[in-house]
Amino acid sequence: MLKSLKLIVYGAALALALPLAAEAKTFFWISHGSPADPVWTYFLAGANQWAKDTGNTVKTSFHNGNVAAQQEAVRSAIAAKADGIVTTSPDPGSMVDVAKEALDAHIPIVNFNTPDPKAHFTAYVGGDNTVFGHNWAQYLVDHKLVKSGDFVWTPVEVPGATYGVQETEGIMSVFKPLGITTETTEVTLDQGEVITRMVDYLTANRKKIKAIIALGDLADGSIKRVFDQVGVKPGEIPVVGWGNSLDTTQEVLNGYVNAAQWQDPQATSYVALSLAAMAASGIPPGFNVITGALYEKDKAALYDKILSGK
Repeated sequence: MLKSLKLIVYGAALALALPLAAEAKTFFWISHGSPADPVWTYFLAGANQWAKDTGNTVKTSFHNGNVAAQQEAVRSAIAAKADGIVTTSPDPGSMVDVAKEALDAHIPIVNFNTPDPKAHFTAYVGGDNTVFGHNWAQYLVDHKLVKSGDFVWTPVEVPGATYGVQETEGIMSVFKPLGITTETTEVTLDQGEVITRMVDYLTANRKKIKAIIALGDLADGSIKRVFDQVGVKPGEIPVVGWGNSLDTTQEVLNGYVNAAQWQDPQATSYVALSLAAMAASGIPPGFNVITGALYEKDKAALYDKILSGK
């Protein structure tokens, strides 16, 4: 009788405790990037790690710069009554309507990787692309790698995309007063095509290019292959830009790239999902989280180690 009573009491206590346990939630992680872009494997890894650590479900999708497809993905998440959404911004102003729709449905929507001040998001996690562009240009000027009247090539994967537009704005805030000109060319999101296009452009314009600012990781991570094909020695043409791939950390270590921008890709996804979960639990974040650091050869080994998972 005593044993039975203990079992009943234990069962009742367990039944009372179960509702107190947190129920797993479902979040949507939506990117404008391409799964073929090395940096996005790290952003994705951060989202997957967060799901593993928290026990929540994270549904991920890539949209390869297709604005309409990304907008539809957000709307699908809203229709599915997601607990939270984290999304990049593919083009300036492109997420204004869908962000409002999410908030009207009482679903927190956190912007990550590429900010869009035109849209009202719950929070932003990532770098400030305008500041990054300014810093790249200022680096070239401060290190006397470019001067008034010079020409700087700025290759980008997707012309018109938020990140390139904002980076160019920052670059020109430094270059325009100095009379330094630039040209942005498309290199696409296909690694093989990136190299082909960059080789062709560099071959045709080598004499006038005084420096390169790579506006995306695929472009920056292709510098060594491009230079080797064209016959440009490491350091012969100064290069700054993104640095979220093993290709670029190695380029910095070997002198092909002077300075590169670390974006904390894994941490960006992890923190963005954490803020979405916090908001879903009734604690709205009243702040943004800005990430990123510009590194040279002396710090490149640190990021190379992180990216290689050692």
